[in-house]
Amino acid sequence: MRSINPYTNKVVASYQAYSEAETKHIIKEVDHAFGEWKHTTLEERKALVLKLEEQLLKQEDYLAELIVAEMGKVKHEAISEIKKCAWVCRYYAENGQQFLDRELIQADASESFVSFQPLGTILAVMPWNFPFWQVFRFLAPALMAGNTVVLKHARNVQGCSLAIEKLMKDAGFPKDVFRSLIIGGAAVKQVIENSKVKGVTLTGSTPAGKAVASVAGSVLKKSVLELGGSDPYLILEDANLEEAARLCASSRLLNAGQSCIGAKRFIVFESVYKQFREAFVEEMKKAIYGDPMETAITIGPLARHDLRDELHGQVSASLAKGAKVLCGGFIPEHQAAFYPPTVMDQIMPGMPAYEEELFGPVASLLKVKTEEEAVQIANDTVFGLGAGIFTADLDRGKRLAEKGLDAGCVFINDFVKSDPRLPFGGIKESGFGRELSLYGLREFVNIKTVVVK
Repeated sequence: MRSINPYTNKVVASYQAYSEAETKHIIKEVDHAFGEWKHTTLEERKALVLKLEEQLLKQEDYLAELIVAEMGKVKHEAISEIKKCAWVCRYYAENGQQFLDRELIQADASESFVSFQPLGTILAVMPWNFPFWQVFRFLAPALMAGNTVVLKHARNVQGCSLAIEKLMKDAGFPKDVFRSLIIGGAAVKQVIENSKVKGVTLTGSTPAGKAVASVAGSVLKKSVLELGGSDPYLILEDANLEEAARLCASSRLLNAGQSCIGAKRFIVFESVYKQFREAFVEEMKKAIYGDPMETAITIGPLARHDLRDELHGQVSASLAKGAKVLCGGFIPEHQAAFYPPTVMDQIMPGMPAYEEELFGPVASLLKVKTEEEAVQIANDTVFGLGAGIFTADLDRGKRLAEKGLDAGCVFINDFVKSDPRLPFGGIKESGFGRELSLYGLREFVNIKTVVVK
């Protein structure tokens, strides 16, 4: 396996994949570590998770540069990612006791309560786009709950995967509570089927999620899936258009558009369509792409050239079916995997820009006349991860968010973002289960009923 810098095209590092025997041995060691880790007190776990937070902040510059080198994120965004990982560690360290306390329930017995116990070793299959955050938003609650973890990271960010393993060691965690598995996708099936692995969480594409869920289901193991998204943003006639354009562009350009919860389809009321379109295009044009290590750069290259080429193919196919490009829409003459901020309108069903997830800095504008039409188009997708609404009428916004839009999370007058305090996840082909908050911690515990007569 090779990690290639998408800006310089130079090999960052090469890694030898673990053999089947090596992988089984590591899982056995992690399962053995679980035998002791599950008996640690919550105070002991809290102290170690806080030390993990400390190590993340202490090493943030080095870790951010590793992210930049392996997948091309601009450095200031990479630093923000590491800080967010530190935040989620502190959140679960401070709230783990409350989330795991017994719940007393009145029933036909002298005492009844619900207890929350760890399941064992959990496999995490994680993507490259947020190589630390995607891991830590699962890892922090898993550790506080008393589980152990094996990580199968994306092929191009093995350096990040091994850095997380070292962070755990630097923080003083017991040996083998967390281990990285340097394996390819084909080996995931055997890991899930291993009797010592008790569950699996995956963040990634919908096809990958379906494959993992199928294997986990065949051996009756718990799975949590956070998959793709084609998030709709409704721009209502009373929206603050300047603010909406700025925030929508920020969401679409974050991480060079490589975000499952990035704003992707902008459904705009006809009465304000022209004004929003002009303001939004101007905001998208402000982006500066270049060397992700430079402070003036706002978006870096896509993580790989094949991903850039696939994205351009979706844009080209949409244009061939009648979409119009308002800016961008071409491959720059550069060795890096850049794709310019792109806006298209006149989007219709049957186009990739309408039907598919576009994983890059490409936006689709759609014009509507009524609220009913806006909701129908927003929900006319196989995905259901996030959504946004911009309106001055907060009661109307809350009604549409709660009763109208099919999504796991809806943000009003802001763009969708994950927060340790709030549950995160999707519906339909965006997956199932939740991460973060109390709900995320309780995905991988035995919710045990105890009744005393």
